[in-house]
Amino acid sequence: MAKTVMTADDSASVRQMVGFTLRQNGYEVVEAVDGQDALKKLEGTRVDMLITDLNMPNLDGIGLIKGARALPACKFMPIIMLTTESQDSKKSEGKAAGATGWIVKPFKPEQLIAVVKKVLG
Repeated sequence: MAKTVMTADDSASVRQMVGFTLRQNGYEVVEAVDGQDALKKLEGTRVDMLITDLNMPNLDGIGLIKGARALPACKFMPIIMLTTESQDSKKSEGKAAGATGWIVKPFKPEQLIAVVKKVLG
C-alpha cells in the first residue's frame, strides 16, 4: 500500500508542486491549506508523514507540529519543515517543537523525494 504524505502550505502553487512530485513517486497526498486545516485532517486520516510550511495563516508550522505531536497517531510520525526560513533560531524552534527535518525553498523535486524516502524508509 502506498504511503500517505500530508502537505500543509498556504501557497497553492507549492502544494501543487509538492503534491505532483510525491504522486509521481508513488505516494498518496493529502493537502491542507494551513495548520488548522492540517490538524483537522490529521484527526480523521492515517498519514505516514507531514511536510509543512512555517509561515501560514490561522496556525503556523510550529503550532501545527506541536498540535500533531499531541495526537497519539502522530507522536512518532516524521515531520519535515519546507520553508523559505533558514535561520538557525527557526530551525531550533522547529526541532524543539518536534520537526524531524528541514528543507529550504526553493527546492529541487529530487531533493524532496530523497528526504521523503530517507525518513519513510
